[in-house]
Amino acid sequence: MKKGKILFLAALTSMGLLTGCGGKAKYTIGICQLATHPALDAATQGFMDAIKDKLGSQVKFDLQIASGDSGVCSTIVNSFVAKNVDLMMANATPALQASANATTTIPVLGTSITEYGVALGIKDFKGVTGINVSGTSDLAPLEEQATMLTEVFPTANRIGLLYCSAEANSLYQVQVVEEALQAKGKTTKRIPFSESNDISPVLRGSLNDIDALYIPTDNTCADNATTIDAICAEKKLPVFAGEENLCAKCGAITLSISYYNIGLKTGKMALEILENNADVSKMAIAYDENPVKKYNETICARLGITPPAEYEKI
Repeated sequence: MKKGKILFLAALTSMGLLTGCGGKAKYTIGICQLATHPALDAATQGFMDAIKDKLGSQVKFDLQIASGDSGVCSTIVNSFVAKNVDLMMANATPALQASANATTTIPVLGTSITEYGVALGIKDFKGVTGINVSGTSDLAPLEEQATMLTEVFPTANRIGLLYCSAEANSLYQVQVVEEALQAKGKTTKRIPFSESNDISPVLRGSLNDIDALYIPTDNTCADNATTIDAICAEKKLPVFAGEENLCAKCGAITLSISYYNIGLKTGKMALEILENNADVSKMAIAYDENPVKKYNETICARLGITPPAEYEKI
């Protein structure tokens, strides 16, 4: 078990979030989180805070972390089905996909999911799944991200797009941003990799072909952000990161939603299901409506970049 996971679970246990201490639980909620890193941790924390604020000791959380392995997600959610939990929360796309495959009856709420239609294979998705799945999205305005990249890095004409090919929603973001950048006259290069061990050789092999790098809200990139930063620092390559926690480790600027806030929204949706018998199949996917432009002071100084005045320091 990774040290970060141990500390995260220990902190939650000390707060009574895993055990439902102080009384007998009325509801049991299974939480499958793909990996431990700040964005996903914040979403899970917000989810549990919203529910504990209302239900207190009436709820028991069974939090399981898959250490970045989609196969482990399947094992975890199948155990939740066997226990007949009252609700499942799936944090990140592989966890959502595993949950949707595991049950058609237990309500499933996702969070940190970019695009539900892509994640669930729903054609012409209109915001409501029609099945036992709903939740919140971490999607920020992608066209605006492309515009920000060109405004802050005006001399960057060749843009690399780094993403894990195993994450369908990462590819979705790359496709949208790529189209927006090309419409602005920029040349783009996709830089896909299949697993963590591939990031270093794949990125290094593309450094001479690009002037700046875009990274979407990609879980594998987030897990390897320090490696990405070390490689980009060698060339002083500017990086636009898809969210704040990734930007704090390897990006210069970002347009970021709050993962804690989407976790809170997901928790409130869970309360509607548990307490008011809301039909999850009819619940619209919710979003953080107020993404914020932010910058990494250290990396901007390294690059000699002065962000526009409206950007907030991380």
